[in-house]
Amino acid sequence: MKRRILWCILCVCLASTSLFAQEPALLSRVHDTEACRKWVDGQMEKMTLKQKVGQLFIYTLQPVTNQYSKNVLRKMVDDYGVGGLLFTGGELRKQVQMTNYAQAHASVPLMVTFDGEWGLGMRLKDTPSFPYNRVLGCIQNDSLLYEYGKEVARQCRLIGVQINFAPVADVDNNPNNPVINFRSFGSDPKRVAEKVAAYVKGLEDNGVMAVCKHFPGHGDTEIDSHNALPELNFDRARLDSIELYPFKKAVEAGIGGVMVGHLHAPSLGEGPASISQEVIMRTLIDELRFHGLVVTDALEMKGIAGHDDVCARALIAGNDVVLSPRNLKKEIDGVMSALKKGRLSETDIDRKCRKVLSFKYALGLSSWKKVEEEGLAEKLVTPELLSLQQELSKAAVTVLKDSSSLVPLDLSVSGTVLLSVSPSLSEAYPFYHQLKQTFPVGWLHANVDSLDAVEARLRPTQRVLVALHTDKVEPYAALLEKLAKDKPLALICFGDMKMLEKIPEVVRHASTVILAHSDEKFVQRHVADLFLDNAYADGRLSIPLSGLFKAGDGLTVDPETPRQYSPEDVGMNASILSQIDSIAEEGIRLKAYPGCHVMILREGLPVYNKCFGSYTYEGKEQVKENSLYDLASLTKVTATLLAVMKLYDEGKFGLTDWVADYVPILKKTDKARITVQDLLFHESGLPAYWPFYEEAVDMKSCKGGLFRKKPDKNHTLKLAENVYACNDFRYNPEWVSHVPSAEYPLQVADSLFLRSDFSKNIVEQIVKLPLKGKSYRYSCLNFMLLKEMVEKIAGMPMDMYLDSVFYAPMGLRHTAFLPLRKFPKEQIVPSVETDFLRGGKLQGFVQDEAAAFMGGVSGNAGLFSTTQDVARIAQMWLDKGICGDRRYLSRATCELFTTLKSRDSRRGLGFDKPDTEHTDNSPCSPEAPASVFGHTGFTGTCVWIDPDNELIFVFLSNRTYPSVYEQNNLVRYNIRTRMQQVMYQSILH
Repeated sequence: MKRRILWCILCVCLASTSLFAQEPALLSRVHDTEACRKWVDGQMEKMTLKQKVGQLFIYTLQPVTNQYSKNVLRKMVDDYGVGGLLFTGGELRKQVQMTNYAQAHASVPLMVTFDGEWGLGMRLKDTPSFPYNRVLGCIQNDSLLYEYGKEVARQCRLIGVQINFAPVADVDNNPNNPVINFRSFGSDPKRVAEKVAAYVKGLEDNGVMAVCKHFPGHGDTEIDSHNALPELNFDRARLDSIELYPFKKAVEAGIGGVMVGHLHAPSLGEGPASISQEVIMRTLIDELRFHGLVVTDALEMKGIAGHDDVCARALIAGNDVVLSPRNLKKEIDGVMSALKKGRLSETDIDRKCRKVLSFKYALGLSSWKKVEEEGLAEKLVTPELLSLQQELSKAAVTVLKDSSSLVPLDLSVSGTVLLSVSPSLSEAYPFYHQLKQTFPVGWLHANVDSLDAVEARLRPTQRVLVALHTDKVEPYAALLEKLAKDKPLALICFGDMKMLEKIPEVVRHASTVILAHSDEKFVQRHVADLFLDNAYADGRLSIPLSGLFKAGDGLTVDPETPRQYSPEDVGMNASILSQIDSIAEEGIRLKAYPGCHVMILREGLPVYNKCFGSYTYEGKEQVKENSLYDLASLTKVTATLLAVMKLYDEGKFGLTDWVADYVPILKKTDKARITVQDLLFHESGLPAYWPFYEEAVDMKSCKGGLFRKKPDKNHTLKLAENVYACNDFRYNPEWVSHVPSAEYPLQVADSLFLRSDFSKNIVEQIVKLPLKGKSYRYSCLNFMLLKEMVEKIAGMPMDMYLDSVFYAPMGLRHTAFLPLRKFPKEQIVPSVETDFLRGGKLQGFVQDEAAAFMGGVSGNAGLFSTTQDVARIAQMWLDKGICGDRRYLSRATCELFTTLKSRDSRRGLGFDKPDTEHTDNSPCSPEAPASVFGHTGFTGTCVWIDPDNELIFVFLSNRTYPSVYEQNNLVRYNIRTRMQQVMYQSILH
């Protein structure tokens, strides 16, 4: 009857928590409370009073597997009946062996505890570690902290641990604190509380008890409680707002355990908090309404030394569990003596023991299973663990300032050098290598003996990136300060944030400061991607850095949110320029396109850069910065013409050379005397268009032919005025298959594959086509032949040539033929909803039929890209062949190709140009000067470069969606030319 009353008291006590604070989450998840009660009753019935006292002790030992250690462990379990174990550290295998040994001999299952503030690696060799809390405190996404707790819980359960003495809930608000500092989540009580709650929930939702520490708060002390007793000389209002706040929130979150520190807080109670009834009973239990396990900090610490019967006093004060006493036998005897003297009652011991046993049941110890040693190391280190470690580290990266807008780097600015301050070259290589793959950057390694040479080498550079990989930075301070005062300098700290306090003047004068916290290879690559506009960062400083930055400082870097420049900086009126918004939105309303992206650069700066609408009229996927568009005929200049210019630049051919000299199949035909210039001017005599795909169609399956002028039951698909297509035809199996194979490798639609040599068939068809005189006639066939010429001269496929010579070195990461090989379909804007020829949505497959049946890589179409990448190519032309600090084309070649114009048409050498005499027929606005060059694309794209005004206009849309054959409202309503007009009107005179 007495036991039942005590059980009811415990249940009422725990239930009452819900009236004032969150019930301990672990206990709330015990659905079968009757089974729990029976198990606890069964254990209690077996124990003597002394054994019940033993359940309140956690014994600390080393995981050593020799016989002496096993004998000591047996004595602790058999003679004293300890309730739990804490291993001090060592090897994983030995701890597991000792855990199994102890549990096998314990009459009551033991709580195995762990002190793993940053994971198992804090105590066990060769086990996973995570970043320190100070670093994790920079993370804004607290769901990552939950995932962190969840992963630590998984690892704890694997090695037989039920309780983790973590997280530290102390607020790090004293820079002179010798023991907490990096163990805390930061100096802001609110953010510390949020991170504590997220981590606790992750641990306990996954079956491991969290014990936050060190109540009532060890952050603002200058004494380590391992060595002496710190004092918290603050009034209650201050303690409530700072020190106690995270603990209060942890209790509200349902935490299972709180560790009381060896601290003296006079405004809460006299003596060390860990043995103070006022601190524990009045503050923690009565005021904060905590009803989980109250655990002392280790009682062998000097902060509590000198107190006799310390365990008895700790239990009297309100602790449920005492941790690591110096002399277990003496302390248990002291508790038994306190019971005899009436300082403690048997009811107190029974209540505490029941609480301990209830948590043991909630932690699964009623059905303990042996820990499996086999393959344990492999089970700990999973791909999910490695991914989480990287996510946490990347999310903590903090951009503290960026006053000269170096993040991301402007590739049009030349002369950038990376200076690595590191003990060895290899430590800084991942950062440099990632940058170098995309961006032309020089690299210098500094040491204390080479500072003069480094300074001389950096004197002519435009920008300097300084990567700090060592905390011994003081010898470099003078050089770095001089550089930072002279030019834009980015300081990247690949180590502890406190490193920056050693070089305050460098930090103050640096244009950009980034805290990477670690020089792990994946972190270095991530920071490089920030500079390349290919990564996200939103870290916020977790503590203040004296005189430099405040807690909470940090910038958000988002590739999806482009950096904006003021138009007024380059002589343009922002108010007038903003009128483009209404034109773009009008185009969507008029169904000229579902969405578009417009970019204008002046003097190399993006003064207008906005996305409008969505991929389709249904509006499910919004147009974003990195949305890829089918460039259609923009491919002619951004791909084929680039290659032609480069090969011309290298002297591989002349403009008056016969193309047949490089494409031998043209010899001994009527096309033998077509010159390269003829093709570029569209004066070859080739027809404007040819349906090459008909060769792949089984014409016998088309009743009445593939096309008819009037609709009938077999021709219901209207393609144009008086053009109707067969609505049911088959492909010739000689050329086309619906499944891929070695023979049919070229994918032209979701379920359509071409034989690899169909492109050869297309060229053969071109050879057979009749010429129609050499007057101007715009034709895609001209550039299809130029592609064949490029490949013969370059000795490789054109797409590979362009990647190696232009796209990769220029950092054009979102430019590619056959984009589905590199990008997810969701990033690519669809061009057609239902294509009559290929029978489905075209998303990632080129819309142009000729390019499609060339295998997706053609001279006339096939390239996919973004506005930013197209603008970068255009800027290179505007800068006479230079991008970054590298020359891609000679000035002479750029000037020749961008200025030379045909005598018989408005066309240039591959480029289109304004028609200044007949402005109604011009592809540009009337305000465009004759010097403008560029091109348009059938899918609703264009790029125009104006060297007179240093302007670049890029417009990408999918005006062909949902159907190519709808009225071209983009042209009908002059959307692009009206935008250009606004651009010119905005120029301030």
